[in-house]
Amino acid sequence: MQCVAKQDVKILGEDIMEPKTYLDQNRQKRLDELFDFLRFPSVSAKSENKKDIEACANWLNDHFSQMGLKSKIMPTAGHPVVYGEHFSSPDKLTVLYYGHYDVQPAEPLDLWDSPPFEPTIDGDYIRARGATDDKGQLWTHVKALEAYLATDTDLPVNVKVLIEGEEESGAENLAEFVKEHHDMLKADIIVVSDSSMFGKNRPAVTFGLRGVAFVEVKITGPDRDLHSGGFGGAVPNPANTLAKIIGSLHDDDGRVTIDGFYDNVRPITDWEKKQFEQLPFDEEEFRTKIGTPGLHGEKGYSIIERIWCRPTLDVNGITGGYQGEGGKTIIPSWASAKITMRLVPDQKPDEICDKIEAYINKTCPEYVDCRITKHGGAAAVVVPTDGPWLAGAGSAVRKGFGVDPVFIKEGGSIPIVGTFKNVLGVDTLLLGWGQNDDNAHSPNERFSRSDFDKACYASLWLIEELSKVKV
Repeated sequence: MQCVAKQDVKILGEDIMEPKTYLDQNRQKRLDELFDFLRFPSVSAKSENKKDIEACANWLNDHFSQMGLKSKIMPTAGHPVVYGEHFSSPDKLTVLYYGHYDVQPAEPLDLWDSPPFEPTIDGDYIRARGATDDKGQLWTHVKALEAYLATDTDLPVNVKVLIEGEEESGAENLAEFVKEHHDMLKADIIVVSDSSMFGKNRPAVTFGLRGVAFVEVKITGPDRDLHSGGFGGAVPNPANTLAKIIGSLHDDDGRVTIDGFYDNVRPITDWEKKQFEQLPFDEEEFRTKIGTPGLHGEKGYSIIERIWCRPTLDVNGITGGYQGEGGKTIIPSWASAKITMRLVPDQKPDEICDKIEAYINKTCPEYVDCRITKHGGAAAVVVPTDGPWLAGAGSAVRKGFGVDPVFIKEGGSIPIVGTFKNVLGVDTLLLGWGQNDDNAHSPNERFSRSDFDKACYASLWLIEELSKVKV
């Protein structure tokens, strides 16, 4: 389906429709267009989909242009960025919208109930790869902007739209793009919808994300695998050594033992505690949902505080020795582990990587070789809770969904949000319209059609609410 030209949609009889009326009367149109968007297999991680990525970027660029945005495709060292803007007055606040048009690979295909790039309606759900991550969520803001432009209603804010094509494959080139186009991307606030609500009928405004730091550790002993009968007891076993090091990284109370790990940790505020206490969180339901016999973490903190507000250290994988069928009595030559640390505000990824390196080097015995590779990471981000942004976003969500939103943090990381803060000096509003059970990155990805519809109205109200903010 082709985009409807501006002159074909803005007139209803002799009256110019208001933006909300435009949304009311174009529900099917925006759903049809979303389906067109979802049909592109824009998988950034696979070279075989390069032409699909380019076709999707071109389609999006054409759509923006027909809407009335000044739009262009901008190359990067990888997949292109689609950039659009609309300025009406230098006296107005400027909003930068960010999203991504690339998607995760759809495999395993045999677990899908319908073809991943042929969108279908299943009850209240839109099912397709990219439905919730991130095409469907992104589309709510695009359609809110269109409601203004198509009705010749004066946009109360200046608008910039940055849609990238590499988020699902590492976004390696976007940080450099932001640095190179610093002036072009200047804004007062950034809006991102690429996360989830707190629960069904529980819309949320996310005001913080944890950061992340990543290291790999490799312990090497003998220059080859050795017979455990002939050499056991005389030769160091790298797997045993690595296991001992890993076991020493936490104490019995679940605290990380790395020297200085908690030095810069920002305390949980009373305002945050109050918000979390109001949430309908059931620990037993949480435990059952993830299928674990029990829960464990840092002593003295609730589950929500541990996930959202406290730093953590987790081993993501351990490799070494024989792991095939049956037995093989060896002393492995080497063993390795991948470790990530989730960080909170004021912790710096490079400093945390240096601290774990120092700790492991101090702990590791001299009779093995220890190599640590530091990959850096991303800092935690938080939207100031005492400013006008959260209040405006909360009001918009309330008007769109008909219920008060909850204010939450998330334990994951969105590195580009930190880049926006560090390079542009701008905060980000995180308005997730999806659900945790939308199967993002999994077969049968989906997005609630009713939430999609409500989010379009919330996105419309957001424009009005943000225009009232004094900066």
